[in-house]
Amino acid sequence: MRVHNVHERILEAPPAAVGALLDGVGGPHDALWPSPEWAPMWLEGPPAVGVAGGHGPLRYRITDYVAGRRIVFTLDSGQGLSGWHGFEVAPRGPGAVLRHTVEARAYGRMRAVWPCVVRPVHDGIVEQILDRAEISLGTGPAQPTRLSAIARLARWRARPRARATAPSASEWTADALPGVDFVDAYAVGLRPGMPADPAIWAAAIFDDPPRWVLALLVAREAVVGLVGIERAGRSAFAVRARTDTEAQVGVDAGHLDFRAVVSVEPARVVVTTLVRRRNGRGRAYFGLVRRIHPAVVRAMLARAATRLSRVPAPAATAISCGN
Repeated sequence: MRVHNVHERILEAPPAAVGALLDGVGGPHDALWPSPEWAPMWLEGPPAVGVAGGHGPLRYRITDYVAGRRIVFTLDSGQGLSGWHGFEVAPRGPGAVLRHTVEARAYGRMRAVWPCVVRPVHDGIVEQILDRAEISLGTGPAQPTRLSAIARLARWRARPRARATAPSASEWTADALPGVDFVDAYAVGLRPGMPADPAIWAAAIFDDPPRWVLALLVAREAVVGLVGIERAGRSAFAVRARTDTEAQVGVDAGHLDFRAVVSVEPARVVVTTLVRRRNGRGRAYFGLVRRIHPAVVRAMLARAATRLSRVPAPAATAISCGN
């Protein structure tokens, strides 16, 4: 099945200004790709013929590149599509047109998947790219792209996920709670455009947890007083100390002390939990809590990352789609 898909937008800016955006595609300061909303497009090096890259499950290699004018990616074999996609900038009146084209053939299951799933997602992403081009150039857009239901579902499926990892190795984290007898950590990927301020991450993680986690916290506050454990309240999750890359929350109580250290690293955010049990009540209490602790931390961290991925980068842009 032949795939011919073209998206373009006329931009009220000189071709050189539009071409400068194109030259940053796949790099650390890519102004076009709609990250952090979607996992980033990447290239193994600055744009040049032969450089490999990809986005999502697709892999490709640059086969044509003219700085400020054109970049073409040829798809790797074995992905259900054979052909190429690319961007070009051309003069149009006093401004320029930014165009994205796919010329390929779909084979195997991709012949059914392309029209039903891949094309709607592709169209939405490319239109967001064009939006971001206008944002970067200061010319718009008049109406931001509204994703289709299928594209929104794909975005949800591609949302950040939290996974178990080794605790943060920083000395600051190690000193957060001397005499600790329990440590674990969970991490989520840090996408381009997400904030690097650990206090913002701490607030996103602890101030707005999933509803089921909030229900557990409310139930905890109602029950613990009955067994001689003091209620913590929301102050337990207030930031008590921070550096440029880490923020610490926690509380000291009669039964146990805990700290949660939020560490923002170059490629990920790590939440390290440290617990020091003081007595039998603390050991009994944490024996119950640690059974649900992993699910709670993963859910809170993933929710925070998803919310922060919806915040556009200050210098974000997008490209235009046609049909």
